[in-house]
Formats: sequence, structure tokens, C-alpha cells
Amino acid sequence: MKIVHLTSVHSRYDIRIFQKQCRTLSGAGYDVTLIVADGKGDECVDGVQILDVGKPNGRLQRIFKATKRVFDRALSVEGDIYQFHDPELLPVGLKLKRAGKVVVFDSHEDVPKQLLSKPYLPPVIMRLISFAFLVYERFACKKLDYIFAATPFIRDKFLRINPACEDINNFPMIGELDAALAWDQKSNEVCYVGGVASIRGIEEVVNAFAHTTENVRLNLVGRFSESDVEQRVKQLPGWSSVNQLGQLERTGVKDVLSKSLAGLVTFHPLPNHVDAQPNKMFEYMSAGIPVIASDFPLWRQIIDGSNCGLLVDPMNPRSIALAIDTLAKDPERAKAFGENGRAAVSAKYNWDNESKKLLACYAKLSNKVKK
Repeated sequence: MKIVHLTSVHSRYDIRIFQKQCRTLSGAGYDVTLIVADGKGDECVDGVQILDVGKPNGRLQRIFKATKRVFDRALSVEGDIYQFHDPELLPVGLKLKRAGKVVVFDSHEDVPKQLLSKPYLPPVIMRLISFAFLVYERFACKKLDYIFAATPFIRDKFLRINPACEDINNFPMIGELDAALAWDQKSNEVCYVGGVASIRGIEEVVNAFAHTTENVRLNLVGRFSESDVEQRVKQLPGWSSVNQLGQLERTGVKDVLSKSLAGLVTFHPLPNHVDAQPNKMFEYMSAGIPVIASDFPLWRQIIDGSNCGLLVDPMNPRSIALAIDTLAKDPERAKAFGENGRAAVSAKYNWDNESKKLLACYAKLSNKVKK
């Protein structure tokens, strides 16, 4: 049974696509190919054949040219099941269906809600694009064989469109990031890991360090997505407490988590955030460090339910500063939070559990191919 994963956006070693799904399927005996558009050439890694269609120049070329190259390459490999990971590949998914293929859409985000949070779009245009995509998404996804959703919230949305839907949560792989130092060997530092953007709270986080009473620094891991925001943030008084580390490989992320007292995930209360399950939240938990998170109802269920961190007002730097100081002053409480988070990941929020759901879905899809 040959499975072909398609992406025109994500990196070839993307955690959800390659490290978790492709490697899980390959390990279960499937013939797995991953088609990417990054310009790094073809290779075979961990039993997964990676095929590159070339890196596009800019957003428009990616949408119009890279998607066609992905479709052409997808047909050439003659797969049995095709799984695509980007909303811009929905037309490709429909073309593959018309070619008689079994097709899966893996929805990583609630795209209509995500479009409502784009800072560079005027509000009226933003709403129109969001509505137009919602209509097309409903039309296209009714015709597909299966929908995978990165969260239960996204799953419930798609169940109203297509009953063949399962949430495959982007939970951590047990042990991957668990290299915690003894608590008395940790640095007086907290961390933020992931894409750095205004809507993800970077300005409020940096401002918080102008209000902390403890001598704590921030390990900032990730790239700024907006150059104007980066310039503005670097002028804030709290920036003197920041260690800007840029993009790191997984081993580097592991080291940062290991020495940190806590991990920050203080996204703004936007439509695409309040029902999200940020991967970084669960990675902090898996590394055995407390989480400082936005006080959204869903996040409160996770953090308070696991007793693994503190909730804050993400728009209030003083609220964030108070949480940082609280954990820095009380290492025993911080350590207990970290241990509780690691236990919750071991019991519930882990890829081992999700991989079983993935393989069960593919067993059903394999039956469709045989028919």
C-alpha cells in the first residue's frame, strides 16, 4: 500500500508531517512518499522517500506554480492514498479524487478563523476572504475520503461537513524533549519556543521583563515573522533581558527547555487561538517544566486539569511578570508543576496514543483502496 503525503508549505522534516505521521506509517509497513517544495532535492530518510518539486519564489508562485508541480509529481508516483497538509492544496485534492484516488485532508488549523487574524489584511477584506474560503472548504471536503484534524475543535467543525473525520492531535513524542536538569541546576531563565509574532504575544512578553522583580532572562527560540515587530520589540526596555537564539534544531530546543524554569505560550485572544492546542504547550509539559499560558477556557482545562502551570492575562505584561516571578521565587512549586505536566503527557497528551488513531484510520482507508 503506497501512501503519498503532499505539502507545498511545510519543511521536509516537519514535526507533525514527517517525524510523527510519515515515520509512524513507514514503521507500520506502508510504502511512504513525501512530496515537498523546498529546493533541497530528493532523498530517503527513515524509510520515507522525499521528493522535491523545487522552491517557489514568493507567496503567489507557491500558490499557483508549486501546487501544480506538487500535483504533477503526485500523479507520477502512482500512490494508493494521498494525504495533503495545506489548505491551498484543496484543488489538488479534488483533482486527485477525480483521478480515482483515495484522498485525505489533514487540517492543521481552522483556516477561516486564522484568516480573521491576519494583521496585514483590512478587516472587510479579511472577512470576505474568510467567508469565501469557508464556502469552498465545505464544498471540497464533502468530496474527500477522510479529514484529519489537529484538534477536537477542528474535528467537530468538519464532522458537520464530512462524517469521515478524526482528530489526530499534535501531541509530543514521549521522551523526545525530556532531558530536564535537576531543578537546582537550572538557569534563572524562562523560554518561548515557536514562531515569533505580535498576535502570539511577543510585545507583552518582552514588556513583562521590565516589571519582573526576580533576575530572570528569556530564552527566545524562533524567527520573527514581521520585521517591523522585531524592530519595535528590540526597542523595549525588557529586551535587555532577552537571549535571542533564533531558529534551533530539536536538540537545541531540548537543551533550552532543559535549563528553563518555565515555558511561555501567551497568545492573544483571537478566534484562531482560543480553541487551539499549541504544540509548544505540550512540549513544555513533556520537558517537565511549568507552563505560563493565556487564560482561555480550553487552556484552563488543560493547565488546571493537569495542575502544571499558571494562567495569565496575555494582554497584561504585569500579569505575565507576576507569573514569572512566582515560579522563580518558589522552585518547589515550579518543580511540582513540571512533574505534573510530564505525567499528563505520559498518560494522555502523547503521540503514542495519537499514532494508534492514525493507523486505525489508515486501516479503514486501505479497505477503500481494495474495493
